[in-house]
Amino acid sequence: MTDASPILLWFRRDLRLADHPALDAAARSGRPVIGVFIRDESVDSLGAAAKFRLGLSVAALGKTLADHGSRLVLRSGPAAAVLDALIDETGAGAVHWSRLYDPASIARDSAVKAALAARGVAAQSFPGHVLFEPWTVATGQGGPYRVYSPFWRALRGRDPGAPLARPGLMPAPDAWPGSERLADWRLGDAMNRGAEVVAAHARPGEAAAADRLAEFIDAKVDAYKASRDFPGVDATSNLSENLAYGEISARQVWAVGQRAMDEGRAGAEHFLKELVWREFAYHLMYHTPEILTRNWRAEWDGFPWNTDETAPEVLAWKQGRTGEPFVDAAMREMHVTGRMHNRARMIAASYLTKHLMTHWKIGLDWFADHLTDWDPAANAMGWQWVAGSGPDAAPYFRIFNPATQLAKFDPNGDYRRAWIAEGQAGPPATARAFFEAVPRAWGLSPDMSYPAPVVDLAEGRARALAAYGARTK
Repeated sequence: MTDASPILLWFRRDLRLADHPALDAAARSGRPVIGVFIRDESVDSLGAAAKFRLGLSVAALGKTLADHGSRLVLRSGPAAAVLDALIDETGAGAVHWSRLYDPASIARDSAVKAALAARGVAAQSFPGHVLFEPWTVATGQGGPYRVYSPFWRALRGRDPGAPLARPGLMPAPDAWPGSERLADWRLGDAMNRGAEVVAAHARPGEAAAADRLAEFIDAKVDAYKASRDFPGVDATSNLSENLAYGEISARQVWAVGQRAMDEGRAGAEHFLKELVWREFAYHLMYHTPEILTRNWRAEWDGFPWNTDETAPEVLAWKQGRTGEPFVDAAMREMHVTGRMHNRARMIAASYLTKHLMTHWKIGLDWFADHLTDWDPAANAMGWQWVAGSGPDAAPYFRIFNPATQLAKFDPNGDYRRAWIAEGQAGPPATARAFFEAVPRAWGLSPDMSYPAPVVDLAEGRARALAAYGARTK
């Protein structure tokens, strides 16, 4: 192998060209660059909505590369075997990729790196998915942060560096290796009829992400702090789906938000705080990976949550028919758009884990199957934070009341009307679309009566507090 041998660029959750350290290093080498996306177990194990949305992102990246005179090679199978075959076919002398921080990815990447080293192929991983590598941020005692507020203070004045520009024309290999067809992967099959409904609300790709950020800064950032908790108001950046697949980097978002803050834009600092909340989730996942699968606070292991996901009240929650409009609107928004407003996520999660006393893992798995912006770290931290078993400085007895929350954050009923068709003479398209997205087997229709509450809010709260009190005695 010579210095002229190609570099394989293994794309994962970094589906962009700008501010891509692994790509930048490959392009600067002057050697041919072969971009590859591998459908391995990490892809096949995704929930229905995330896998569908990933397919849109891969398609967008393929088009972007083609527009820049390059290609995206698609292969399926175990990553190590796929890379091994591509090295044989292309004579590649190096493989680059962007780091991921969940335990499964770390184990896979470590095995791949060892196999490549044994073969004499240079393997190099790069940053790019978070602002700062998790091992570079520590408390004064040298350990990881376990509380968000001091974590934010530690990062507020820290410079993640300027985003890298998109590389210019990359040399092509003498011959491109064969590629599978994205359509043959059928990544949207598990969505069934919901795919078409959800697709209308997705904005995949690097260009769309950049436009979304610019639109937010231009028109929304000043009112962000004051309006972001009102789900009926279009006040947020909606960048969660783009960040999830790396169509835009956290560093790109930080740079634009920091510039807005320096210019005195009112909501910019709060916007940066939300970006650092995402960062906090990744650092927690890296240092305490048990947050993905079991209680972050071990003292919660004996808490008497319901673990029967087939229980009637749990089915009502999944179907958006609990009789609590805030909860139901939130669940229906997710079925139609693949996303859910952040305030609504807290209300829906609190209702399931506290008023219904149902294990957070059931909610986490349901979201993982239905969110197009699914993110392993954010989903796990969010559910455990609300349930009380996670990194929340507030005590367990903070129980969101969905009725009072709706009155406070949807005073004009905009959110409720947007997503709940029952009882409206002329429900909007968003509310009607819910019945087109959900499984036919549920037998739901907008002509049905709106359900009565499945649990009295006061009784549900009292039951949760009693269980908490018994646990702490």
